[in-house]
Amino acid sequence: MKRNLYILCSCAALLMLMNLSGCKPKNAGDATGGDAAGRVYVAPGKYDELYNFVSGGFSGQVSVYGIPSGRLLRVIPVFSVDPEKGWGFSEETKPMLNTSHGEIPWGDQHHLALSQTNGEIDGRWLFANENNTPRIARIDLKTFRTTEIIEIPNSAGNHSSPFITENTEYVVAGTRFSVPMDNEDGDVPIDSYKKNFKGTLSFVSVAPKEGEMKVAFQMVLPGMNFDLSHSGKGPSSGWFFFSCYNSEQAHTLLEVNASKRDKDYILAVNWKKAAEYVKQGKGKKVKANYAHNTFSEVTHSATSKMETETTLIDVKDFPDLVYMIPCPKSPHGCDVDPSGEYIVGSGKLAALIPVFSFSKIQNAIANKTYDGDYGGIPVLKYEAALYGEVKKPGLGPLHTEFDGKGNAYTTFFISSEIVKWNIKDLKVLDRQPTYYSPGHLSIPGGDTKKPYGKYLIAYNKITKDRFLPTGPELSQSAQLFDISGDKMKLLLDYPTIGEPHYAQMVPAELIAKNSQKIFRLDENKHPYVTMGEKNSKVVREGNKVHVYMTAMRSHFSPDNIEGVKVGDEVYFHVTNLEQDWDVPHGFGVKGNKNAELLIMPGETTTLKWVPEKAGIFPIYCTDFCSALHQEMQGYVRVSVKGSKVPISFSLGKNSEAAEEMLKK
Repeated sequence: MKRNLYILCSCAALLMLMNLSGCKPKNAGDATGGDAAGRVYVAPGKYDELYNFVSGGFSGQVSVYGIPSGRLLRVIPVFSVDPEKGWGFSEETKPMLNTSHGEIPWGDQHHLALSQTNGEIDGRWLFANENNTPRIARIDLKTFRTTEIIEIPNSAGNHSSPFITENTEYVVAGTRFSVPMDNEDGDVPIDSYKKNFKGTLSFVSVAPKEGEMKVAFQMVLPGMNFDLSHSGKGPSSGWFFFSCYNSEQAHTLLEVNASKRDKDYILAVNWKKAAEYVKQGKGKKVKANYAHNTFSEVTHSATSKMETETTLIDVKDFPDLVYMIPCPKSPHGCDVDPSGEYIVGSGKLAALIPVFSFSKIQNAIANKTYDGDYGGIPVLKYEAALYGEVKKPGLGPLHTEFDGKGNAYTTFFISSEIVKWNIKDLKVLDRQPTYYSPGHLSIPGGDTKKPYGKYLIAYNKITKDRFLPTGPELSQSAQLFDISGDKMKLLLDYPTIGEPHYAQMVPAELIAKNSQKIFRLDENKHPYVTMGEKNSKVVREGNKVHVYMTAMRSHFSPDNIEGVKVGDEVYFHVTNLEQDWDVPHGFGVKGNKNAELLIMPGETTTLKWVPEKAGIFPIYCTDFCSALHQEMQGYVRVSVKGSKVPISFSLGKNSEAAEEMLKK
């Protein structure tokens, strides 16, 4: 086994050197063919066919691209502060970044999942995970805004999420780093991993209409690492499948110590039965402390609530809930084909692709065709669950999606390629090189019952020599392939906001038709909304100064404010009075250590400012809104502490002295 591992690693190193050398591949310049430009060209004024939602990795955000053009349409702030939009800076959005550890202004966003109905994308919501401080977010696709974030207790490294059931009943998350449970003493020796560390699978329920999330229950498993997952469908409906690694239960130098066994596992979970047990009261309620943050599009404000309890199901007490299926070592992808019959495992260190049959898995369970157990969990015999193996497909398989025509497509990180193969006969049909080292790929609807096919995008980890150099740090790259024919065809390279992991694509018409263009002023229930310029004012409450302000092309009201003192907490509550699409206004203050605001039509947003010295401070609109955008400004006079200067403000009139000067 050690000899085989050495040979595999040597081959991997050689291939990487070949792929990543400083010389550009001979065919790199003409890989797309002559008609590629026409295939990806979207004429001025025309729309792309598809939305492409891409995870932002260490940026903590989600980016949105148009396909086939590859144009960046939007960056959606989720887990990291964003000064462009004031996310995490405005008083309304700060609670969205609250956790049990306090405010966390950054995140590591790895995977995405579009909501589904009957196993098909429905265009309502996009779910995003946060790896570092375990959280799941829900993004409303009417507004392309994050409307909810829930923290996951009893977890560390929320990489294995957010994966959804066929009707979005649950969003599911597996822990990457097993840890002691939150209600237990966590001050234990790290080398007591096997005894004290546990893994969890968290099932977060989603309300059918409004989408509100709740940690419904958590399944407790032996300490190991969960990687990726997908829900069953069709015959496998009601089941979930997770890839697991570190079955060795190593706690140091996992590169070596978690790669000793020839096989790790795919975990098969009967989630419907688990939900029934919870409904019957068989779960154990334990103390937990985690944040649940929601944003209201009516009040335009977020609230954060600390939850104090969760329900645990220890799988060793429920032997009919989970089963282990051996899978070639260190599996990453765990993907279910559109029929729901075939489950594809992707061992990162394997030179084959195992395909498991749900029917055979059920027969093995019924006949107890076991090969021992793992931490009390039955282990099915490999051959009893196996449909077959794709032989010699490449090196380093990571992730598989499907085109709905009986074909699967798998990325190979080490051999830097995408391989197309047939699900039924397991024969390789085509392979195309990528530049370089792809991780995930995305096919529209490629993880659903009804893939849309046509395009495939590879998300490459290394970009060397594909774009103009930008110093030591390069952007990651995406490569668009046409998969409508027998052979894959490279159409386009384009850079992405890093680091992309997983992505989802959906036909534009499914989302664009419901896109919200403005917030209606008559529905604005913000506590500090200013309904019209005549209602703008400045109010002092102790050392707090509330500015009820409006923004309209091309002025603020009030635009001049006096009576503010050093050390005051000044709250600019800015209401954008516009009711026309695509007319946001910005708001900034000289020297403010916070950020600017970006206020959409009909919205109210608040910027907090604490002046530290006396003087005159300009305020202005930061978003170009009209021909007289430069004139959209004002001043705040700040006086020393203890000053007797009273609060005053102007609503479009010059002072008497200025008026006299103008007359002359």
